[in-house]
Amino acid sequence: MEDAPRWTRVTVEALFELPFNDLLHRAQTVHRLHFDANAVQLSTLLSIKTGGCPEDCAYCPQSARYRTGVENEPLLPLETVLAAARAAKRNGATRFCMGAAWRGPKQKDLEQVAQRVRAVKALGLETCATLGLLREGQAEELKAAGLDYYNHNLDTAPEFYGEIITTRTYGDRLDTLERVRRAGIKVCCGGIVGMGESRAQRAGLIAGLATLDPQPESVPINDLVQVKGTPLESAPKLDWSEFVRTIACARITMPRSTVRLSAGRAEMPEAVQALCFLAGANSIFYGDKLLTTGNPEAARDRALLEKLGIRPA
Repeated sequence: MEDAPRWTRVTVEALFELPFNDLLHRAQTVHRLHFDANAVQLSTLLSIKTGGCPEDCAYCPQSARYRTGVENEPLLPLETVLAAARAAKRNGATRFCMGAAWRGPKQKDLEQVAQRVRAVKALGLETCATLGLLREGQAEELKAAGLDYYNHNLDTAPEFYGEIITTRTYGDRLDTLERVRRAGIKVCCGGIVGMGESRAQRAGLIAGLATLDPQPESVPINDLVQVKGTPLESAPKLDWSEFVRTIACARITMPRSTVRLSAGRAEMPEAVQALCFLAGANSIFYGDKLLTTGNPEAARDRALLEKLGIRPA
């Protein structure tokens, strides 16, 4: 058993430096100790409140500060959310995630989200929400509504964080994660790579995630989607091998966590996605859209999984 406290930036950097084949072999070995190597969990993500966010996250097309063509829209009606959840379930998804472009939910917003959580839960799906920063008591309200997972990413290494976001601190994120844990909700927490960070900073992100106590149950690893109008629209593309290495390091350092291949998958060749599964990714976002950016169509995903002999978990 891997012991979470032993992972430091230095020890994670050492993993990144391993020969590619050795790293993937180690990751696959760890993966098989804890998971079925040929099963992948399918999640669907719906933006229930799009655009108009006051934050300045440099990667995000939903920020009101950037001109990206994403309009400020109201919260989706309950029936629209339910129709999307039913479609996700028909397509094989077992978890339905709802995202809202807020700094954090106001009380009236939280009550409406709780209503949607209860309704989706009644369909027999696991529920997940990503609503921004949570104040005291809000996580408990979401737990009472039946929320299974709360997503709140660390995004990047602490020392690179200020280059990407200035409107909330790294500590703010840790505070929300602590509130989620105290409420008894499972944590979905990962980050984004390809934002101009160094390999050492990617190692810092993984070390930060691996030393959360307890480790996140779900770890989404996102490859930056360069959106015109955001400050990162011209960021240099991360080499595919470095992304696969990041997946492998996440698997080795967080052996019991579900590692999700998340944003950026639409642009990934099938062979690179296959390497990510080999490196220990065992969850994908599945459907037509990932918040406001494209995601491979469900039929294409099913065809890929069939080629690889991978079945839905």
